[in-house]
Amino acid sequence: MSGRIEDYALIGDLSTAALVGRDGSVDWFCAPRFDSPACFAALLGDEDHGRWRMAPVGAGQCTERRYRGDTLVLETLWETGSGAVRVTDFMPHRDGVPRLMRIVEGVRGTVEMRGELCLRFNYGRIVPWVRRTARHRVAVAGPDSAWLRVPPGVHTYGRSTVTCSDFTVRAGERVPFVLTWQPSHLPNGSRTDAERALGETLGEWERWAAGCRYEGEWRDPVMRSLITLKALAYAPTGGIVAAVTSSLPEIAGGVRNWDYRFCWLRDSSMTLSALLRGGFRDEAAAWRRWLVRAAAGDPGDLQSLYGVGGERRLPETVADWLPGYEESAPVRFGNAAVEQFQLDVYGEVIDTLYLALRAGIPMERHVWGLVRSLMSYLEAHWSDPDEGLWEGRGARRHWVHSKVMVWVAADRAVRIAEATGLPAPVDRWRALRDTVHADVCARGYDPGRGIFVQHYDGHEVDAATLFVVKTGFLPPWDPRVVRTVAAVRDELDQGGFVRRYVPDVATDGLPGPEGAFLACSFWLADALAATGRPAEARELFGRAVAAGNDLGLLSEEWDPETARQLGNTPQAFTHVALVNTAFTLAESAR
Repeated sequence: MSGRIEDYALIGDLSTAALVGRDGSVDWFCAPRFDSPACFAALLGDEDHGRWRMAPVGAGQCTERRYRGDTLVLETLWETGSGAVRVTDFMPHRDGVPRLMRIVEGVRGTVEMRGELCLRFNYGRIVPWVRRTARHRVAVAGPDSAWLRVPPGVHTYGRSTVTCSDFTVRAGERVPFVLTWQPSHLPNGSRTDAERALGETLGEWERWAAGCRYEGEWRDPVMRSLITLKALAYAPTGGIVAAVTSSLPEIAGGVRNWDYRFCWLRDSSMTLSALLRGGFRDEAAAWRRWLVRAAAGDPGDLQSLYGVGGERRLPETVADWLPGYEESAPVRFGNAAVEQFQLDVYGEVIDTLYLALRAGIPMERHVWGLVRSLMSYLEAHWSDPDEGLWEGRGARRHWVHSKVMVWVAADRAVRIAEATGLPAPVDRWRALRDTVHADVCARGYDPGRGIFVQHYDGHEVDAATLFVVKTGFLPPWDPRVVRTVAAVRDELDQGGFVRRYVPDVATDGLPGPEGAFLACSFWLADALAATGRPAEARELFGRAVAAGNDLGLLSEEWDPETARQLGNTPQAFTHVALVNTAFTLAESAR
């Protein structure tokens, strides 16, 4: 059985990632990309669906664990009756194929260790053939192969369909294991020195983290969030995934289970805004290049999400051989939201390009051509209903957040044109900005309640309406803003956290409840600070940060009743919101 969502630590190589539990088991690993089929899928089933455990014989969960400084190198410590042992897990930055490395170190006394490698390709469905070579155990099935290099002196043997490694580690000894994935047609797994790779990996992460310019009181959670966001970036193309997992439920046993291993324009844009704020420009430049490639073509065909390479076809399928995390079915791979029309992504994209310009990244003419194409499309279609930010599976509506983000698109496009002098129909864009603003204020506002609502002709509260103040659509002292912020705080409260909205089949087309949405708690903290309630903002921010696990990692949602994380993890949306709110609170305190 898989662990709790908050039991998992993230390691990665900037092209894919793995999740390591407190029991020393790697329960999720997709290779060679974030969105490739998993060869360890115990996260969505049990150990027979693939995992790699390394722990003292008979031991359960570890005594403690940590990341080594500002890196993605994980150290897990077990204290046993006979001694203490530390396992260092990491993935070196990619030089061709992904490698998962585990160095077992004797800390004190003598500890009997056992490794259990259960490879299952294609999301736990295919049991590979395993053979022994002079230096490796090799597992092969179809296009996949995995090569386990075991150091001399370690007794390795097969037991049923599991490769076991038994050995003893004494104080001062270091025993390295290297698992390499590669296409099965290649002849052999390359040899890599694990100790050298560890030093290089530590150095690369430390050099990158040294560029952070945040200096506030929440330095540790901000830095961990920025490292996590960096880990979600696919280095070969610049695309950024929303999370490294699929189908972790928004409520245990429920059906709200989605695949988040793709590049949402919205999530990617918000991630870039956080990285830019943190002082990291290279990622913004790489993402912009990815965007121009992915979005090439008819602006009317702009998708809400793409594959990490810019792929457009991401069909949603159901893996009926997997029982799901805590029996939460169906397990889905791919995402049908790729077919949805989401107006807000136009605003997110253009806003991020504006932020990049302000950060000193020049607006190249071909990128400006993309902005003009997107604006031409919005001029003709801004008044169309859409599926909206929350990607419900119900009917299209006129979502207030979507319209606000259309206003953002027009506003930022005007600002870019004014700042650069690039040719543009600025008068038309200003007129569009004014028209959309008036439309939202007239149709997205409930005069009886005195608040902005979820969608036109509705009365429901939605945390996304906080964007009326986050984006500058209205000033924070506007009474309509103040009342909207208060309504979100009071009506969407769930045990001190914030829901997106009140789940309802009529609204989103899906049955069942869900947890509190962690990003919304950070958004509300932002809005409380902006509207003159800094003490409330800091209290809420601290509560949301504390929902992270012992390593500072946050998933999509939180269940206040059980004090459990819910949803895919680690979630870019959540960590972005944490970073941005930390900056906001630091600035408001000056």
